[in-house]
Amino acid sequence: MSVAAVAEPPRRPAQWAVAALGALALAGGAVFLGGESWKLGALFVVGGLLGVSLYHAAFGFTSAYRAAFVRRDISGVGAQLVMLAVAMVLFAPILAEGRVFGHGVVGAVAPVGVQVAIGSLVFGLGMQLGGGCGSGTLYTIGGGSTRMLVTLAAFVAGSFWASLDMAFWGGLPSWGSVSLARELGWGVAVPLQLGVLALIWFGLRLWVGGAGQRPLWGAGLSWRRLLAGPWPLLLSAGLLALLNWATLLIAGHPWTITWAFTLWGANAAVAVGWEPATSAFWSGGFQQAALARGVAADVTSVMDVGIVVGALTAAGLAGRFAPTLGVPMRSLAAAVIGGLAMGYGARLAFGCNIGAFFSGIASTSLHGWLWIVCALAGTWIGVRLRPYFGLQN
Repeated sequence: MSVAAVAEPPRRPAQWAVAALGALALAGGAVFLGGESWKLGALFVVGGLLGVSLYHAAFGFTSAYRAAFVRRDISGVGAQLVMLAVAMVLFAPILAEGRVFGHGVVGAVAPVGVQVAIGSLVFGLGMQLGGGCGSGTLYTIGGGSTRMLVTLAAFVAGSFWASLDMAFWGGLPSWGSVSLARELGWGVAVPLQLGVLALIWFGLRLWVGGAGQRPLWGAGLSWRRLLAGPWPLLLSAGLLALLNWATLLIAGHPWTITWAFTLWGANAAVAVGWEPATSAFWSGGFQQAALARGVAADVTSVMDVGIVVGALTAAGLAGRFAPTLGVPMRSLAAAVIGGLAMGYGARLAFGCNIGAFFSGIASTSLHGWLWIVCALAGTWIGVRLRPYFGLQN
């Protein structure tokens, strides 16, 4: 397998005002939230570090899958396999114990069924039109993408829309939540999943043949590169696994993203007169409590905002924060359609590429494996639709 020579983007002078604004927002937010709960303050910082890690390596799930389909470049997918393996090993002893630092911990385990299959397929299609996944939408907004603000608004609308339809989708065939660790034991489930990841890697290597690949590590790390990027894919893969583990330790559950979008949509609807009692989904105890607490007390919302702020800081250090308003109408249409599809699909599938795929597989949940298979099918469709909206593959 040949490795293509990938030129690093030209160095730009740091935008210190942007970087300072991001750093001050991160520090100020951590202090403010920490006054309410040390966990919220700590998770805001974890979110910020996730944003830096995602931005500095351009660690995208959407672009990684598209590169694999279009150019047979599996570097991004390979980095994800490493990320999953590291997270799985880190998660296992904590989830096996069920407690850490005096509080309970749970994995990202959700039902396996037709609802998840449809939702993840719709999400996969949507992320190719929207131009980013759950995490990608947030970190590119922090990096200055105005188009992704449109995607996010549609993402929020789609998430809330799906929540109103959950009674219908919940009636489709389902086989319940299946945790491989619960069924087989951690001593079997983790080696089994690691073996599957290894087989996928070797299968992909055979499939790509001599296609050029983006280096997983590339040139050595200097202090300047650590500060301003770009980071090697493997560095960010390891950091994302560690930060997801940190989320598990602090929050008691793994990293998630899209629940916050559903909550934001519901709060916006309440503000214009919608009554949550009219929805079976929003009449649930957890949902009612989340609405009563507000966004600032929601762990997922706090981390999502932290990702945006962290990416803003990283973009300033890299000298690449450059918002633009000139977005073609076809591209905006794709952002709206893609955002709606991602929001709707993520709610049906109990999460996106982070909550369902990354955290799900790290928790040995079978729904994480179903998610990625169906999301890749949706991605294949989405890649072929992109040219109709003036989007390059």
